[in-house]
Amino acid sequence: MPLMNIIQSLNHALHSAFADDTKLLTFGEDVGAFGGVFRVTSGLQKTFGEERCFNTPLSEAGIIGAGIGMAQKGLKPICEIQFADYIFPAYDQIVNELAKMRYRSGGQYTASLVIRTPYGGGIHGGLYHSQSPEAQFLHTPGLHVVFVSGPYDAKGLLLTAIQSNDPVLFFEPKRLYRALKEEVPEEKYYIPFGQAHIARHGAQVTLLGWGAQHHENMQAAMELHQSNKLDVEVINLRTLNPLDIECIYNSVRKTGRCVIAHEAPQTMGFGAELVAKITHECFLNLEAPVRRCCGLDTPFPNALEQEYLPNAPRIKQALLEIMEY
Repeated sequence: MPLMNIIQSLNHALHSAFADDTKLLTFGEDVGAFGGVFRVTSGLQKTFGEERCFNTPLSEAGIIGAGIGMAQKGLKPICEIQFADYIFPAYDQIVNELAKMRYRSGGQYTASLVIRTPYGGGIHGGLYHSQSPEAQFLHTPGLHVVFVSGPYDAKGLLLTAIQSNDPVLFFEPKRLYRALKEEVPEEKYYIPFGQAHIARHGAQVTLLGWGAQHHENMQAAMELHQSNKLDVEVINLRTLNPLDIECIYNSVRKTGRCVIAHEAPQTMGFGAELVAKITHECFLNLEAPVRRCCGLDTPFPNALEQEYLPNAPRIKQALLEIMEY
């Protein structure tokens, strides 16, 4: 199997899917001949033509609104929002139109639409290029919310997203786009939504994360293991809606302790919902309160980016402290 980074994996998935389904098309700001600012759509316009891969004006609401209309007519649009921070002008279209299409029509209509967007910090992008807005959309029923953490997952999850009959928000970690490579099959494969990955089995504490955060979690767990201090079970959630809640419950019932790490600010983040679910279902198994290790409750900084992010040292501290409870 060839080694690919996330950009190559996503690009390979798009070319494969476009070749097999003439209803697929993609559009957004600079996605055409330029291939997008991160080059994920590179070569698509040359191979499949301007009618299936094209640029749009700088209007996120227009991009998503057009995608909804196309999906209603039987096409399968993949819309790119250049940065997740730019998605909010389209918030009304996403939460009031796209997410509610199946509900408002009693199941008669839906919108098979994928929204790809790079998210998160780690590139010194400051407050307008570094946000992780998953919590805003997880509060809206009707949306699948997917987080990529590596090249293998990227292709399998994107191909599953393209097959979905419901709208998918597909978040890609920009700081990992070219930072790591994995073996990725050239043939098509599909990673089911709602299927978490236990990346490391452990007995003493459960560590939950998604997207780029998963790698910080793994680093913290491996360093604690190598120093013979702690045996951590690391779970990469992959999709936040649908959520593989049984995987989480089974792990917490085994370990009795849980730490949740995510880049977004702690207050009202998705980690709070996970705390509520775990406490409700696993209360009698818990040896300590569930703990969160998250971004700070402040707009994303630039110069102090590393102080903001929940990196491996902060996670290690949280894991050790929960063991002392």
